[in-house]
Amino acid sequence: MKDIRKVVIPVAGWGTRSLPATKNIPKEMLSIYNKPVIQYVVEEAQRAHIKDVIFVTNRDKNVIEDHFDHNLQLEDLLERSGKLDKLEEVRRVAEMVNILSVRQKRQLGLGHAVLCARELVGDEPFAVMVGDDLMFSGVPGIGQLIEVAMAEKMPVIGVMEVPWEKVSRYGIIDGEEVAPGVYRVRDMVEKPKREDAPSRMAIVGRYVLTPDIFDYLEKVKPGHGGEIQLTDALQAMAKDRGMMAVRMAGMRFDAGDWAEFLSANIYFALQDESLRYELLGLLKNFVQFK
Repeated sequence: MKDIRKVVIPVAGWGTRSLPATKNIPKEMLSIYNKPVIQYVVEEAQRAHIKDVIFVTNRDKNVIEDHFDHNLQLEDLLERSGKLDKLEEVRRVAEMVNILSVRQKRQLGLGHAVLCARELVGDEPFAVMVGDDLMFSGVPGIGQLIEVAMAEKMPVIGVMEVPWEKVSRYGIIDGEEVAPGVYRVRDMVEKPKREDAPSRMAIVGRYVLTPDIFDYLEKVKPGHGGEIQLTDALQAMAKDRGMMAVRMAGMRFDAGDWAEFLSANIYFALQDESLRYELLGLLKNFVQFK
């Protein structure tokens, strides 16, 4: 398998779970601590040595691409005012990765979004990272998948164990554990009822795919609302050529879930020693610690 050089990050959704905050601001640009959600995702890709980021976007989300570009007026202001640490920070964001983009003109599901990137991906394996799934660990989440993909020369999906009462929110795999935390996928079920779920291993927003996924996506029959589901294409691919799954290590936050979004803000603020004790003091005013 060739090196993974590109990642597709779908960002064209409306963010309805996060309304009204996302009425005029893309959900990917909502701030967690001092950075927008999308920057954490791109930083994860960068840590895994991925340099080309393909945003699947829409006409109202140019601000996402702008975030990873130079703002010469701001940079000049910071330089003249002597705020050189801030200047270095904003320049670093602008120079993190190469940004490419393609528009998803109709929001027809995750599978359709990936299919929109076909021409930019070309004939090489690539990563997919869902823009509101945040993963944090010593080894970058997508890097954990790339390691297995390169060793097994097969597509790989990221999974995490979820409580039984939440299996109906996810695609769930049926797999055989062939090494600690590594599974050979036999099948997968999209949002099953608890009694129909083959396991608690839920597919989360990280994938390493081979270019033949596009052929499978072309054959997927649209479901509710005309959407093309990536899980349907993955299921067919797994049966035809095989697929691996990796139980991802680290912490995960769903930025589209308010409880997890707010938890992520607190988590990252507590990592900042200049804020930690003041924040804990404030939290004690309305949270009782045992």
